[in-house]
Amino acid sequence: MSDKKTFYVTTPIYYPSGRLTIGNAYTTVAADAIARYKKSRGYDTFFLTGTDEHGLKIEQKAEQLGIKPQDYVDQMAASYKELWKKLNIDYDKFIRTTDEEHVKAVQAIFERLLKQGDIYLGEYTGWYSVEDEEYFTESQLKEVFKDDAGNVIGGIAPSGHEVQLVKEPSYFFKMSKYADRLVKYYEEHPEFILPNSREKEMVNNFIKPGLEDLSVTRTTIDWGIPVPSDPKHVVYVWIDALSNYITALGYGSDHDELFKRYWPADVHLVGKEIVRFHTIYWPIMLMALDLPLPKHVIGHGWLLIYKDKMSKSKGNAVYPESLISRYGVDPVRYYLLHALPFGQDGSFTPEDFVERMNFDLANDLGNLLNRTVSMINQYQAGQVAPVAAEQDEFGQDLQKTAEAVIAEYQENMDKLYFSQALDAIWKLVRRANKYIDETTPWVLNKEGKKAELSRVIANLAESLRLIALMVAPIMTETPTKMFAQLGLAEAGEAAKKLEFAAFAWNVKVTEKPAPIFPRLKADEEVKYIKDEMKKAKPKKQSRSQQKSDTKEITIDDFDKVEIKVGKILSVEPVKGSSKLLLFKLDFGNGEERQILSGIRKFYPDASQLLDKKVLAVTNLKPRKMLGHESQGMLLSSEKDGEVKLALVGDEHPVGSVLG
Repeated sequence: MSDKKTFYVTTPIYYPSGRLTIGNAYTTVAADAIARYKKSRGYDTFFLTGTDEHGLKIEQKAEQLGIKPQDYVDQMAASYKELWKKLNIDYDKFIRTTDEEHVKAVQAIFERLLKQGDIYLGEYTGWYSVEDEEYFTESQLKEVFKDDAGNVIGGIAPSGHEVQLVKEPSYFFKMSKYADRLVKYYEEHPEFILPNSREKEMVNNFIKPGLEDLSVTRTTIDWGIPVPSDPKHVVYVWIDALSNYITALGYGSDHDELFKRYWPADVHLVGKEIVRFHTIYWPIMLMALDLPLPKHVIGHGWLLIYKDKMSKSKGNAVYPESLISRYGVDPVRYYLLHALPFGQDGSFTPEDFVERMNFDLANDLGNLLNRTVSMINQYQAGQVAPVAAEQDEFGQDLQKTAEAVIAEYQENMDKLYFSQALDAIWKLVRRANKYIDETTPWVLNKEGKKAELSRVIANLAESLRLIALMVAPIMTETPTKMFAQLGLAEAGEAAKKLEFAAFAWNVKVTEKPAPIFPRLKADEEVKYIKDEMKKAKPKKQSRSQQKSDTKEITIDDFDKVEIKVGKILSVEPVKGSSKLLLFKLDFGNGEERQILSGIRKFYPDASQLLDKKVLAVTNLKPRKMLGHESQGMLLSSEKDGEVKLALVGDEHPVGSVLG
């Protein structure tokens, strides 16, 4: 076993319900950067990322596509790995919750917790959001819908998604049993939750009001990990998903060497929206398993778009692939880690992205490298001498700046203050550019002051070497380009010491320096990014367009559909919904049904539909919407955005079957 200090960092495992945005990419780039930095400092590092592949939403996505859930998650996991490859993410393991080893370990964890009394069987009644894969209490809902009697019949989750009432048998985890122990742990470990403001949120919003026991199984979905002792239940989200941090290391298996080596994790890096699960549910699970808790859970802010939350439906989502293909990976990594100050939200705008490329990368860093290498070729036949022991006032100040920057950089990187670390590096970039103006190498050359000129050139080359080493964890390709132009070997002595004058130069630089960051035409590039954002917005299809996209069916498929003529007995708006109308219909022979239809805006005076005859699919599985059961589907037509019910005349008797 290595004697090196270990460092274990994780990202959340991503839910593969769609493409990942630059907001998702931030977390993974940040984890990659700290893993690379720690490795450069001599640590034995392990970096974990992956996908959370179970749940109702995955089941529904696969059903919509006409494929099996496993095939769907296989495709999505492959696409995420491809994105991480484009972003130069160097993870040690990509875990999938469908991995056999993970499934077995989760089942063993569940059975242990059940056996020791931390999990019990009960019945769950609550409000569930399919999109969020999360249950909510009535008090947690952003908006609540009530009927005339004041009963809650639905509502809106904090995310803006509608919730539905779920009532089913469920196993519960006794969170309340560990609440006091958890608060005590917070008090004794003030660095456990970072930034500290997140801890106050957890205590005030979730623990003080009373920590409720957590529903940890479902019986209404199939796509999940079955409970071995009660297979009609599948393990619900958090025991499955959160356990990945230990199952990836072999916990619960015969091969737990990595677990013994790396656990507890040094950093769980997560978005602020899932801090609760990682700082309440997860530590309580670990306490129940008698395992040490992670050292730090860091809840970073959101990457906003023009100070607005990123959303595909709003048309402001930005995908990393479009930026990487046009500008390269390093500008994207640089921007992401500079845009979010530690613990705060950051903002992406096309204008700011282009400006940072032009000023920070092209003007400041790129120009410094190009000017320096060009002067080395022009004035010193491409040769760089070792840094001189004796320095003038300007040289001493440059060296002091470099030493201060290195200390500031390391302090910020150790704390995962990436934005501040980059600001520190750029102090040296700008100081080196100023040093050129102060020392005027072209004048020294003209005046024949060779020793002084050699000293200035060596100081500039050494500054660039240090800059390349410091940006390396964040900008993975730029240091290679910088070292190549400086005539340095990445695996050589030049890469070993982050210290001014620690490398003995006597090196020949490249004869043909080229700009590593081209200057952009701002208007053109801003337009390009905005156009890409518009492309990301889902195009709303009309019903006729949706129909034209539908796969052909056979006559046998059509025979399964029962379409009957029904007479509208009553119709009224559904309270709490701007779209739904509730119809009661007569289908003959004493058969009455209620059907909900989202056509309210097309029939502002719905009373005109009374006594009309309509066509309805009557053998659909009933479903609940806002507390009302819909027992079929009314047929309608659509043209130019206008929807009309499929009405029929009196020649079609009530209850007759279309065929």
